Amino acid sequence: MMTENKKIKVTLDKSKHGRLKSHKACIAGLGLKKIRQTVLVEDTPENRGMINKISYLVSVEEMK
Repeated sequence: MMTENKKIKVTLDKSKHGRLKSHKACIAGLGLKKIRQTVLVEDTPENRGMINKISYLVSVEEMK
C-alpha cells in the first residue's frame, strides 16, 4: 500500500554561527547552508525532531 509522503518547507531564518554543535548538525542534516535558504524535506519523525530542536532558527510551512 503506497502512502503519499508529505513534505515540509523549512527556511533558515537566523545564523548558525555561535550555536551548539548539535544544533549545527541538525541544520546540516536538513540540508540548510545559508540564511533564507528553503528546502523541502519529508515529514518523518526524524526530520520533525531536528526541526523541533532548532525551531528558534527556522520557519516551517506544511505542504500537501
